[in-house]
Amino acid sequence: MSASVPIAKPAAAGPVGRSRHDRAYLAAGILVALAVILPLASLLVIALSGSAANWPHIAQSILPQASRVTLLLMLGVAILSGTVGVLTAWLVATFDFPGRRLFAWALVLPLAVPTYIAAYCFVEFLHFTGPVQTGLRALFGFETRRDYWFPDVRSLGGAVVILSSVLYPYVFLTVRMVFLMQGRKAADVARTLGASRARVFFRVLLPMARPAIAVGVTLALMEAVNDIGAVEFLGVRTLTFAVYSTWLNRGDLEGATQIALLMLSVIVALVAIERFARRRQRFTLHRADRPRAGRERLGGGRAWLATVACLLPIASGFGIPAVVLGAFAMRRLDQAADPQLWRALLHTVAIAGAAGAVTVAAAFVMAYGIRLTHSKRLATLARIGALGYAVPGTVLAIGILVPLAAFDNALDAAMRASFGVSTGLLLSGSGFAIVYACFVRFMAMGHGSVESGFAKLSSHFDMAARTLGRGPGGTLREVLLPLMRPAVLTAFLLVFVDASKELSATILLRPFDFETLATFVYASASRSAFEDGALAALLIVLVGILPVILLTRSLTEAVSEEVH
Repeated sequence: MSASVPIAKPAAAGPVGRSRHDRAYLAAGILVALAVILPLASLLVIALSGSAANWPHIAQSILPQASRVTLLLMLGVAILSGTVGVLTAWLVATFDFPGRRLFAWALVLPLAVPTYIAAYCFVEFLHFTGPVQTGLRALFGFETRRDYWFPDVRSLGGAVVILSSVLYPYVFLTVRMVFLMQGRKAADVARTLGASRARVFFRVLLPMARPAIAVGVTLALMEAVNDIGAVEFLGVRTLTFAVYSTWLNRGDLEGATQIALLMLSVIVALVAIERFARRRQRFTLHRADRPRAGRERLGGGRAWLATVACLLPIASGFGIPAVVLGAFAMRRLDQAADPQLWRALLHTVAIAGAAGAVTVAAAFVMAYGIRLTHSKRLATLARIGALGYAVPGTVLAIGILVPLAAFDNALDAAMRASFGVSTGLLLSGSGFAIVYACFVRFMAMGHGSVESGFAKLSSHFDMAARTLGRGPGGTLREVLLPLMRPAVLTAFLLVFVDASKELSATILLRPFDFETLATFVYASASRSAFEDGALAALLIVLVGILPVILLTRSLTEAVSEEVH
């Protein structure tokens, strides 16, 4: 009874304080949600304000083919990336074989390789003059291309293989955590009952991992649909390419936004299907049920087969780009003295760092507001804010450019009329537009990581701090924030890696004479001189490797804390 006295005092004074903080965090949540909704609302206004005269041409000549290609690309990437991600996650989490410790983090390295760079490298590696076909001709005595058949990399099938090679880690990361935290105990029980490895995998582990598979495949598909650099280079005409071409090549902004809204509806439907698929898939792990520490050791041919199965995705998604970029970069070391290259590197790190900081800060405000107020309205706004990840970069650029340009023009007119001073393109003509695009698009990543971090902290921390006289701000600053550092670091690294690779939105929103490493590489490839951008491409990969390794270690430590 005596323990209830100090708890009751803060509760008595709580309503006023909670009401004030409720309003503050609700207002902050509304601002964040509005910042995300603004580009979508802009797209809707532009699409409705346009003339319908061009729509018959778009509907008959562009949409059918682009939609068919996009759906086939999504289907292929879903199957291939899902298969590779699940298989490698199962092997690394369940068995012990040569190289397993190395593969546990090396299988994530392809995340550091942007899709457009992977496309350039695959084409060079598998080209007629590349090492593969050159070796085949030397081995079998072929002299011309007519003497043998070789698959065309610049095709829809080639795009599926290339995109899956660098996107499967999304599935690997999510599924591996499930297998580590939940799967091994269930597998032990099934094996005790006499089930074979295959039966355990298909009847126990695979159904248990369905929610994680759905999340990982959805992330991979969103990245595939968003891609513009790889599909354009490979000659695959997707809906994203149709948006880009309709706007810039045909000068039809309204038609481009109409296609963009169609894309957005497809992505939203994809997210809804993913949520529906895992609506009842809930598994919990109690400390008393934590899995055993050991893994089943494979021997003989099975061990080496598992090693090869894990080695092939790494060689494909990371090895081929590393070899091609390294060879090209060695021939163009003179570019190391090019100041434009280092300015592009500085711009890339600055944009990615700013986007990571802004996104994580906004996500933290949203997640802590939900924890503090338990407001359903704020939780709904957070889900709306996460919708930005469903918007491809090219689509997002259109929705951002128009309102920012309107604001710049209105401000410039007002300053001219009042003070005779021109402010120019203050927002749309600066790096702010790129940071804003990254913030809107990657908000889901930041919020998801921060929210999961808060979910692991018991509400007793908050109550204990309030009992000792700390308000919500003091509780956050002195208690929760130190405990949230791993989750915050994970959120920042996720946003930083993706923002450093961002191309589709950057192409359209960058200021004049503003280059990032991504646009530097894209410009070289557009001139059919990819070798000139090899050093920049290698720098992109190097910039992403360290965050990817840190991210893998952070996630592994988080899983270890859960299961031990």
